[in-house]
Amino acid sequence: MALLKQLYIQVLIAIVLAIALGLAAPDAAVAMKPLGDAFIALLRMMLAPIIFCSVVTGLAHVADMRQLGRLALKALFYFEVLTTIGMALGFVVVNLVQPGLGLHAKSLTLSGKVATIATTASDFTAVHFFLSIIPNTLVSAFSEGQILQVLFISVLVGAAISLVGRDSLVLRGITEGQDILFRILGFIMRLAPLGAFGAMAAAVGSFGVATLLYLAKLVALYWLTCLFFTVVILGAAAALAGLSLLRICRLIRDEIVLTFGTASGEVVLPRLMAKLEQAGADKAVVGFVLPAGYSFNLAGTSIYMAIAVAFIAQATDTPFSWQQQIAVLGVLLLTSKGGTTVAGGAFIKLAATLQTVRALPLGGLSLLFGVDRLLAPCIALINVIGNTLAVFVIAKWEGLYDPARFDDYLAQQAAGLIESSGLETVAPSGHG
Repeated sequence: MALLKQLYIQVLIAIVLAIALGLAAPDAAVAMKPLGDAFIALLRMMLAPIIFCSVVTGLAHVADMRQLGRLALKALFYFEVLTTIGMALGFVVVNLVQPGLGLHAKSLTLSGKVATIATTASDFTAVHFFLSIIPNTLVSAFSEGQILQVLFISVLVGAAISLVGRDSLVLRGITEGQDILFRILGFIMRLAPLGAFGAMAAAVGSFGVATLLYLAKLVALYWLTCLFFTVVILGAAAALAGLSLLRICRLIRDEIVLTFGTASGEVVLPRLMAKLEQAGADKAVVGFVLPAGYSFNLAGTSIYMAIAVAFIAQATDTPFSWQQQIAVLGVLLLTSKGGTTVAGGAFIKLAATLQTVRALPLGGLSLLFGVDRLLAPCIALINVIGNTLAVFVIAKWEGLYDPARFDDYLAQQAAGLIESSGLETVAPSGHG
């Protein structure tokens, strides 16, 4: 019975039941979709205020602004190296395996939702991306839930408060507000099994067995590539920093299962911000690196886009030389950044890439739309694991990581002393 109280066990049971319902009664399974949508909506509602409070309270305790600048440079450097390696790996494996060879899908056209997505993505430009970081108003950043915009405002406010002083009444109010937000989050997380059940049931019910087998080679290639990236590349990055990727994955086991069930990395961001601080990473590092990583350190998205672009070229018999692939990789370095980390977000970025790279047929999006939901859980998983590792790596680089607290938290979690259905016992204390 004690095991059933663990969140990841509850979510796993919900996922199994959802798959069974989706295969046995597809129509009934699709009707469960509002459960998943409502749960994700509740969590996305909490994102902006929690990011704001966490970043502000973290940066307010940074006495040296040069430390903040150094932290930002190290984080962006780390993000760019890892995502570039992910893209290069994607291009290598898709060229070796060639999953799209032989499809001869030359006469594809866009219709329905795919056409709408492509039209929306056509507005993406480098200038538009950087300008979009600046919100129209302070309020609009929160009302629209744009992570980059909220992070931008949070950094400004946190830096300003650090200059005013830690005794600021505003800082006290934000700290108390953060405690309340995490209490609310604890209530919402009790609904996680229902949310995972609704999202997974709707996915299986909508696509059915036939679609689960459709383009199986591409799906298998992507999952195996991500497994290799996680074990070898992320494992090496962790080892170089003197960390254990396996132990980090054990730390976030609840978040891994929840991410898989909902195919969204955003649903676990608030929990991660609380947990990683309690597990030994400094508040300022967690508050800055984790939200920034959700826009700039998306290795799962990067691998997906590289494989998808080359797959479309193969499937449509479009010549795609290695010189062109290098040029597209340069485009992907931009188009893979920003945006949302919910299910389908990577597909929108792919559409933006094809709008930019005119050498590839835009109709190729139709090939991937059906299996996008099969790839989405893996995309989200790699992004979450990669960003969690990034927090600990950069915290250690900065000398702001406490391994004793990590070991203690992991031991308490294994012993069941930390309640996994909520965040009451792991909410940040507000101290730097």
